[in-house]
Amino acid sequence: VQLQASGGGLVQAGGSLRLSCAASGSIFAIDVMGWYRQAPGKQRELVARIVSGGSTNYPDSVKGRFTISRDIAKNTVYLQMNSLKPEDTAVYYCNIAGWGRTYFDYWGQGTQVTVSS
Repeated sequence: VQLQASGGGLVQAGGSLRLSCAASGSIFAIDVMGWYRQAPGKQRELVARIVSGGSTNYPDSVKGRFTISRDIAKNTVYLQMNSLKPEDTAVYYCNIAGWGRTYFDYWGQGTQVTVSS
């Protein structure tokens, strides 16, 4: 299973970006899809997560501004980020877990999001 993330970039504060992450390979079913971020000198933190039943969760820092969604047929997860702030600047990683020949849990390569003030 391979993950391919895209959509990062440079944006001004208040702007929007949409990240996407597609999983390919031998996939029977997806269990959990999520986005994490890591800023310089900080630990990686959860940004958004969606489970197989469709429930989502977000930390307070992004709630109301970020939205996670998915296209099950395409094994793709999206992160719509609105009202971006300079403190959202980080490398964003997608994480997808599920069942192929065995249970898998993989990370995407990371995509840089930079928000200028």
